[in-house]
Amino acid sequence: MSDKLLLEILELDAELTVTMHIQTVDQVKAIKTVKGKISDIDKMKVEEQRKATRAGYDPDILPPDLVTFSKDAADLLAELQSRNERMFLLTFLIVNTAPTRERLENDIFTVGGIAQKYNCALKRLDWQQEQGYMSSLALGYNGVEIQRGMTTSSTAIFIPFMTRELRMDGPSLYYGMNALSHNVIMADRKKLKSANGLYLGSTGSGKSFAAKRELLNVFLTIPQDRILVVDPMGEYAPLVRRLGGQVIEIAPDSPNHISPMDLQMSVNDEDSPLSMKADFLLSLCELIVGGKEGLQPIEKTVIDRCVRQVYREIALGLETAKPPLLQDLYEELLKQPEPEAKRIATALELYCTGSLNLFNHPTNVNLNSRVVCFVLKGMGENLRKIAMHITNDFVTSAVNANYKNGVSTWCYFDEFHILLRDPLTASYFVAVWKMLRKKGCVPSALTQNVKDLLASREIENILDNTDFMILLSQAQSDRAILAKQIGISEHQLSYITQSNSGEGLLFYGSVTIPFADRFPRGEIYNLLTTKPEDAANGKQAE
Repeated sequence: MSDKLLLEILELDAELTVTMHIQTVDQVKAIKTVKGKISDIDKMKVEEQRKATRAGYDPDILPPDLVTFSKDAADLLAELQSRNERMFLLTFLIVNTAPTRERLENDIFTVGGIAQKYNCALKRLDWQQEQGYMSSLALGYNGVEIQRGMTTSSTAIFIPFMTRELRMDGPSLYYGMNALSHNVIMADRKKLKSANGLYLGSTGSGKSFAAKRELLNVFLTIPQDRILVVDPMGEYAPLVRRLGGQVIEIAPDSPNHISPMDLQMSVNDEDSPLSMKADFLLSLCELIVGGKEGLQPIEKTVIDRCVRQVYREIALGLETAKPPLLQDLYEELLKQPEPEAKRIATALELYCTGSLNLFNHPTNVNLNSRVVCFVLKGMGENLRKIAMHITNDFVTSAVNANYKNGVSTWCYFDEFHILLRDPLTASYFVAVWKMLRKKGCVPSALTQNVKDLLASREIENILDNTDFMILLSQAQSDRAILAKQIGISEHQLSYITQSNSGEGLLFYGSVTIPFADRFPRGEIYNLLTTKPEDAANGKQAE
């Protein structure tokens, strides 16, 4: 018997339900039964030898079947007595269904051929279809009286002990199908010790598709959770718009505006919102002023003084108070007597009255939408750093507010290798992976360059604090790094070596499962895909 029998049956392109009823037999009873069969065989041997003597030929010449049965029975008795084997009674059922009778007959013939290939015979349950169907349901009922005695080793062939499954109850999300057993993978990242996630794969391997599929599942399955996307390339905008979310395009010519001066007084009860905003604006000014040494102590004092002045009316709770703009901070700096204030104000001028004044406008987008997507394409390097700093501040504020309301926040950071170029942004993401997860944040980073994750020990902490990973097709150098860092075996590496799009390895805590995702084409597929050929086909269909 070979385990390939069950494998070939399950891989057939047919509607099949395979059911096994396995019943253990008491060891003493099993040995007694086998000894009784041996006695019957010995009796048959004696009768055959008597016939041979009367017929006048050698009595040692016995029928081949009798010799085989005698040897098998003796081997079975030895296994039960001295090789720690048990006896089981197995009923192996295969229920075939098909849209037409012709297709049904063909499927039955194919299954019978596979069984015959492995020296097994399948018996059609004519006039017993009802008993067979009821026995195939998950009721623990066996109405078929056909049973085959098997030892532990033989029975184990039909049980895929080496296949690891992941299927959780509750609000679980779909992550593809097990590449070995073809069972659905359903998991809940929130139940992990750390819900932090990474999507790693080369270009065209399906990273963005897998992340968007999870995003869509979160939107449909967990209606109370919020979703935030930081998208440097604008790939998520069509999906977010289709879900009724808010797409915010941050660019010099964009009509969307976010004011970095917005302040929510009731965001966090642990820390003063005004102090947190002052700390954010200090880091923003340090980013704008630049320089190797950053802001000097006097400059930080001047900025803190001006910040408290522009927020004075809001802090006092006056009804006439209006949210200040970046220009209000700029004008307040000009009023200060210190020369350091003049230096900071001059650096801010470009972003207040200059050509890069996109952050000097009142917020005109819905930041309270359930799904918010920040599109950061079309900006220079310096402007991208500032935009990322403002976006990070919003993400932190949103996570704090959601945590206070008992809501989780799913954050997706695409093209992670681009976001890690700036040391300030890189240190922020390390803080997200270490601290924000404690406040219900479920962050996910997507990147194709594993080397960037290991560029410094600080960024390497992101990998060390991640319990959920989806690995898709990897380049050879990245495979070597991952094999050493995560401890992937040679066999597991084969699933991320030149694999097809949507195929790879899923890491969920201590569970590692090879998966495949065959997503059907249609409207949802068109929203998720980023392949140029799929986009072209979609336009032709329209």
